[in-house]
Amino acid sequence: MLVRLRYRAMLSMLAAMCLPAQAQDRRTVAEPIAPSYVCARLAPSGENDTVTLQDAIAHCAPSSAVYLAGGIFLSGPLEMKSGVTLWIERDATLLALAQPNVYDKGLGTCGRIEGKGDGCRPLISFSKTHGGGIYGEGIIDGQGGALMVGTTESWWQLARRAQAEGGNQNVPRLIQIDHAHDITFHGITLRNAPNFHVAMNRVEGATFWGVTIDTPADARNTDGIDPGASQDVTITHCQIRTGDDNVAIKAGNNGPTRHISIIDNYFGWGHGMSIGSEVGSGISYILVHGLTLDGTTSGLRIKSDVNRGGLVERVTYENVCLRGNRWPINFDTRYDAQAHGNKIPVYRRIALRHVRGSDGALLMHGRDRDHALEIALDDVRFSDSATWQVENADVVVSGVWPPLQGGRGPLSSSAWEGCAGAFRQPPSKALNGLAPR
Repeated sequence: MLVRLRYRAMLSMLAAMCLPAQAQDRRTVAEPIAPSYVCARLAPSGENDTVTLQDAIAHCAPSSAVYLAGGIFLSGPLEMKSGVTLWIERDATLLALAQPNVYDKGLGTCGRIEGKGDGCRPLISFSKTHGGGIYGEGIIDGQGGALMVGTTESWWQLARRAQAEGGNQNVPRLIQIDHAHDITFHGITLRNAPNFHVAMNRVEGATFWGVTIDTPADARNTDGIDPGASQDVTITHCQIRTGDDNVAIKAGNNGPTRHISIIDNYFGWGHGMSIGSEVGSGISYILVHGLTLDGTTSGLRIKSDVNRGGLVERVTYENVCLRGNRWPINFDTRYDAQAHGNKIPVYRRIALRHVRGSDGALLMHGRDRDHALEIALDDVRFSDSATWQVENADVVVSGVWPPLQGGRGPLSSSAWEGCAGAFRQPPSKALNGLAPR
């Protein structure tokens, strides 16, 4: 087991390992503004509104919006159009139909447990679109906890049964963004997704500003926002609590993910700020700044294994506050200990600065001596009861508490210095109470 600690002046070392100016979205990102023109102003019918909504989107000109006034709109899958924004006002809710057949891709598998799990269309799809997005202070509710039509179980119950039976649940994602450019979400609340809330594939330029995601902690596979094979993405001023990863940055076989900014966000329950587990195409230039992780299972997490590994590099975490986490730091190259393959995960040029937390396991596990983690820790402090679990790692250390193996001390822990007010949940209609089940 290799554990190599180095104590030296940190500024030059951190600059060499990960430059924040490079590890971020390359665009100039400002708070989005409302579309200047509304092409259709709709009121709910009290029945299935899918056709009305889709027709309005299809006939809306680019740079304009379909506006949903107050009330509940019932809908099945919707296909967005380039340049068109779906604007949901404060008192309006877009409610997903809990009806498997309307999401089915034609194989009759949606709402069933099968060997594969891609049998459902999402509620909202951005496919090969340029511009547009979702705006407003309203709600999109996936009804993951509602009974599916014609069954005695919900989408979430189906997912748990699939886990117990070793199969794959066929349930819809809430929003899928695929091969798209310059997508913007502002102010919207997403809740109770049957599966992922927002999944991204081959996206060039996306902004999520002031988005709230709220789903019960036991709702399986309900990730918040997952950028995959994407570039130049900013997630900022968002509040996210879910039954899985709050955010998961991925790069499977479709291409690399890079230049991602996660700035000034609050994460409640969930599995944390994750990278992986699919990293085969490479993940790089990631900046996580000003993040509160309150009660997430893991905090800062990089996960992969030899079945889906690859290079993760130039990742910077700074000004992070953690509380009530089982693994506040969890950098693991053995996500599935039984995995087989030759895709070895390599994590290098990872930097943590000004990170504060309470107790829990601080885990950094490289694959082996030849693929050691490369990590720099600057002003990283946890309570006295926190424990380091470090294997196969090359760690540059300055101002760390509790001390790592062979570390210098004593140091004052100062675990909460700089985190005053970080754990006060921001006001939100979604976070004031549990989302309906």
